[in-house]
Amino acid sequence: MAEEAKKPEKEVKEVKEVKETEKSSKDVKGTVALILSCVAVVGVCANLTLTLLGKNGVSPVTFLSSGADGNSANFVEGSIADISSKVSDGVVSIVTSSVSNSLFGNEYTSTAAGTGMVVTADGYVVTNKHVIDGANKIAVVLNDGTRFENVSVVATDPLNDVAFLKLSDVSNLKPVTLGDSKTISIGQQVIAIGNALGLYQNTVTSGIISGTGRSIYAMNSSNSGTEKLNDMIQTDAAINSGNSGGPLVNAAGEVIGINTATSSTAENVGFAIPISSIKGMLNSLISTGKAGRAYLGVYQVEITSEIAQKMNLPVTKGAYLYNSGSFSAILSGSAADKAGLKDNDIVVAVNGAKVGVAGSLSNLIGEYKPGDTVQLIIVRDKQELAINVTLDSYSK
Repeated sequence: MAEEAKKPEKEVKEVKEVKETEKSSKDVKGTVALILSCVAVVGVCANLTLTLLGKNGVSPVTFLSSGADGNSANFVEGSIADISSKVSDGVVSIVTSSVSNSLFGNEYTSTAAGTGMVVTADGYVVTNKHVIDGANKIAVVLNDGTRFENVSVVATDPLNDVAFLKLSDVSNLKPVTLGDSKTISIGQQVIAIGNALGLYQNTVTSGIISGTGRSIYAMNSSNSGTEKLNDMIQTDAAINSGNSGGPLVNAAGEVIGINTATSSTAENVGFAIPISSIKGMLNSLISTGKAGRAYLGVYQVEITSEIAQKMNLPVTKGAYLYNSGSFSAILSGSAADKAGLKDNDIVVAVNGAKVGVAGSLSNLIGEYKPGDTVQLIIVRDKQELAINVTLDSYSK
């Protein structure tokens, strides 16, 4: 899908037309009804734009050790119990409350619960954006029952269903370990962990990765709207209501995805956001206090075999910087423009990770911070070129 550039108003129609060419077997719209798995305890989750607050403490993120990759590991007898016990200390319940007015003008408070993950010892927590949408108040409950009421929303991902929270005055939490979603494979064994307080608390389900690179349309829990989610991991590990924001974990105990949506009509169909796509924002947040989203600045079409054939492209995977004839695929003044990318270039790799195999262009860029320099391998006029790009920060 598109590496979302800021589109001028007059170009919106043309951009939509470009995106409509991206139909493929990956797009499951109309196949199953999907819901964002936030559970309403009383009332529903509403929509609210949450703004970036400030920095509050710095601590290292627990990432996968350099050179190691737990995606090749398999479960053995007893390992699911051992792994879930270890990871569950970093899985939290997120309880929200919101104030609404009834048809008769009476004010009432509704509450809802979802799941989140501790990602730093000093209190940064990752969850789905839809879990905290509309909340006037957010509380976080640890696996041992410890409750934190003073919880801030410090950032939300402008391109994905991800929110970053911060607990105050803590230093000894047990974070999960973040793995590498770029190297996952279909058939790989995984577990999904949830901790929705009061419903499906401390749940662990097991299964495999059923597919990667899925594009889906998911309906929120109030059935009031849908959201397009791209480059999702599909799993048959059951994702129960309220497990949104919880971890999808490989057999080495590393988090490779954020559980986000489940089917209301089909069995064993759940979806998770690849964990690598949030690492850039998380690193930016803990090092600078600002969760900047790395940004290339292009309009692109995800290449499938059908699109490659239709457009006579020399490759069957990658991101095609498509010029519709109405506007350039390269946003003027963007990182891509400054680096010399051109219309009709095809981006096939980001720092060695293959676009369309390791993830979409947008998600691969999301692993880096604004200001980072990455090497893109592009195909131009049927020849491969290496171009270094210093990434910008996304702004609405």
